[in-house]
Amino acid sequence: MNLTFSKLGSGLAGGSGIGELMDDLGHALANAGPDLKMLGGGQPAQIPAVNAIWRERLAEITADPAAANRFLTTYDPPQGNPAFVAAIADLMRDTFGWEISPENVGLTCGGQTAFFHLFNLLAGEMPDGSHRKILFPLVPEYIGYAAQGLDPGMFLAMRPEIATTGPHEFKYHIDFDHLPIGPDIAAICVSRPTNPTGNVLSDGEMARLSALAREHGIPLIIDNAYGAPFPGIIFTDAKPLWDRHIILTLSLSKLGLPGTRTGIVIGPPEIIRALSSMTAITGLANPSGGQQIALPRIRSGEILSLSREVIRPFYEEKSRFAQAVAKEAFGEKFPWMMHRSEGALFLWLWFPGLPIPSAELYERLKLRQVLVIPGHHFFFGCETHDWPHSRECLRVSFAMDEATVREGLTIIAEVVESAFRKKA
Repeated sequence: MNLTFSKLGSGLAGGSGIGELMDDLGHALANAGPDLKMLGGGQPAQIPAVNAIWRERLAEITADPAAANRFLTTYDPPQGNPAFVAAIADLMRDTFGWEISPENVGLTCGGQTAFFHLFNLLAGEMPDGSHRKILFPLVPEYIGYAAQGLDPGMFLAMRPEIATTGPHEFKYHIDFDHLPIGPDIAAICVSRPTNPTGNVLSDGEMARLSALAREHGIPLIIDNAYGAPFPGIIFTDAKPLWDRHIILTLSLSKLGLPGTRTGIVIGPPEIIRALSSMTAITGLANPSGGQQIALPRIRSGEILSLSREVIRPFYEEKSRFAQAVAKEAFGEKFPWMMHRSEGALFLWLWFPGLPIPSAELYERLKLRQVLVIPGHHFFFGCETHDWPHSRECLRVSFAMDEATVREGLTIIAEVVESAFRKKA
């Protein structure tokens, strides 16, 4: 059979950074022995108290024939289950005073799908033949965005300002003086907290981005997979933000339900209608399991207290532990910096002057049974050939058990020290 893929098909089937990494990690896991230190994935931690809540809810569903039928045998509308959509709207309106109704809420098959739809809905080739782009006001940004644009050159990303905030600690900030918001920009997009760095854009930075988007008549897209109000994996003050020109995405994944693939989009009604149409065409309907499992705690508002009182403290303690281990393991043996840990599940490590690129460091660590994510994948949408920083970073997950995190960071220290020593 002589297959020739279409231009679109070639783009989707031709591989991607995230696809290659997930495949690599998957094979490594499948062939790994007991000594593997898996610090590379975005898998949320197993939180016993949270798992118990979802198991209890599943038991309630299976004990009720009508609920079980809704869970297993019924298609929801493409927008999402009406009761779930209404519960999200009620929660946000009653808690934060947002002027939203069910027409402002839509569901997708996970957050990744939401962004694929949003990016290609808003940017790319326009009806008049022009091309518009998604602006990321700072990189590094989430690797899962990088290959989602169906139009070449759809993404434009800006280098950050880098501020030293403490001994061996730094933080990225948006360089507002150099944001190129012209007629070719279709939307601004940020994640908060940011995957991979754990950076939380301040309320002031978010207000400035919102004002810029409003001024230019374009949406501000906020990826809230880890953020406020749920799952609330934020270790600093950060107010939830929404307005009529903002598209806010949330997810049930980091609430302990990644397998349900439930993404939530809050935005203007015309965006929600477009996403619903895209869902109907590409997938007919969204998975109903996550919606049915989480619905009672969305309705009661308990989802907010669960995030605030259980999930945030759990990950904040894991972050503190990982930071302490890194400081102990790295010491003053070689140049290193760590991004201030303000949220999400990761430490972002920078080794200024690293003698080998992060891709090579990744391979050397893999030989030592430590899996991380090399940082260069997160610097998409901008030129980096003259920017060594983009090849000197690693993303390390701290969601694993303490022994794995300790052993993994210790080996990272040994391999990095060896690289610097051989250079000398």
